[in-house]
Parts: sequence; structure tokens; C-alpha cells
Amino acid sequence: MSLKSAIEWTNSTWNPVTGCTKVSAGCDRCYAERFSERFRGVKGHPFEPGFDLTLRPKRLEQPLHWRRPQLIFVNSMSDLFHKEIPDEYIRRVFDTMERADWHIYQILTKRSSLMRDFVGKHYEDKPVPPHIWLGVSIENSAAMTRLRHLKQTNASMRFVSFEPLLGPIGDVGLEGIHWVIVGGESGPGARPMQAEWARSLRDQCLAQQVAFFFKQWGGRTPKAGGNTLDGCQWQEYPDMVYDRVLETPLQAAGAPVGISKDLL
Repeated sequence: MSLKSAIEWTNSTWNPVTGCTKVSAGCDRCYAERFSERFRGVKGHPFEPGFDLTLRPKRLEQPLHWRRPQLIFVNSMSDLFHKEIPDEYIRRVFDTMERADWHIYQILTKRSSLMRDFVGKHYEDKPVPPHIWLGVSIENSAAMTRLRHLKQTNASMRFVSFEPLLGPIGDVGLEGIHWVIVGGESGPGARPMQAEWARSLRDQCLAQQVAFFFKQWGGRTPKAGGNTLDGCQWQEYPDMVYDRVLETPLQAAGAPVGISKDLL
């Protein structure tokens, strides 16, 4: 687990699983794969198996030992709902999140139907606790079925990451969605994001009163293009962050806010 993440919308990362396989265009230039494969075959290195799917049970209880409340991105180097991860192992991840309930957990998946089905069985009689946020990654309009699956998921808090944003999304119904992240691709061969794609999503969030976070334009490096959209840094969070983690006054969705990473 990393106690300090370079990902702008979280504090920390927790990886009880690493490695994955590609499922759509958003995976083509995966940063996690690129990083992991640098160490394939390096004896004793955590990524000796490269980006092969690897369960890491010794990490399952790490958040229990982290006493300061954090925003924790779960499986930044994998996908918790990969079809080869046993349901019993996923249940153990959720058990830790329920026990260490002073943190907020952010789970993103491209395998949205598997998340929906797991949650429906595991939380048959109640929604997922509100400190466990469930989200989907959507890179273009072809991946919008993930939003439908997310809305069908028995979650208390839902979010969408349009990153890397590779094409126009069009009109989006955001009812039941609490947070939207938008970002361009970064790294070698990064595919550019058009301003109108990001602007459209921002405007729809404003109109539908959904918190909007603009992460980056992307480019050769994550910070190459900066993170301002129409002259503003859009770094909104859902309300409950301010109650549980951030030491700032409550900021309502619908206005650009500049929340310093130093406060996270």
C-alpha cells in the first residue's frame, strides 16, 4: 500500500490484487501494465510476475493498521472484479473495508456487470456501506453500458471516471451518480482529449448537480497539459468527503473549487 498517491483525487492506494487483462480501448496504454512490466523477472521484486494477475493475501488487512482516515483507491494496479478473482477473495477485501470503516474506499472497474452481480449477492438486504464508493471507468460512448450497470448496483455512493477520455460521450443521465472524474490519457503515445468532450461533461454535471473533478489534460506525462478547464481548477468532491476526511468547509457541487492536495 502506498501512503501517498500521485493520483490527484485520492490519498493512498491499496493493492490486494495486482495485474489485469485488457477489455476495451481504455486499456490499450495502461499505466499499471507499463509500470509492472518493467520489473518482470526481477527476482524478489513485488512485480517479478509483471502484470500477470496476482492475489496478494498478505496485504488484505493493511488498512486496519492505518489509523488516520484516508481516501483509499482500491486496486490501482488491477481490477477487483476481474473474472479470475474468486468471489471469496473479493469478500475478504470487502470485509476489511467494513472493519476499517474510518477510511473511504474508492473502487473502479471496467467489469461493471460482475461488480453489480457480486454486490447484489453480498449485500442482498442492504446497500453497500456509504464509506465504500463504487465506480466505473468509461473511455468513450461505446463503454456506456457500464454506467447502466453501475446504476443497477446496490450502492450508497456511485462515481464515474471518464479517463482516459478518448471520444465524445454525448448526453449522460447522471441520476444516482454522486461524482464524475474527467481526465486525458498520459504516457507514450497518449491519445489527445478534445476540450469539447471535457466541457460537455462538466456542463452536464453542473446542470445535474453532480460533483465534478477535472484531473488532467494528459500528454507525454500526467502533468504535461496541466489541470485547468476554461481557466478553473475543477476539484469537487461528494459531500461526505468533507464530513469524514477533508478538513475544509463543505463545498456544494456546482461551482469550481480549488482544493489543495495538501489538505488530503
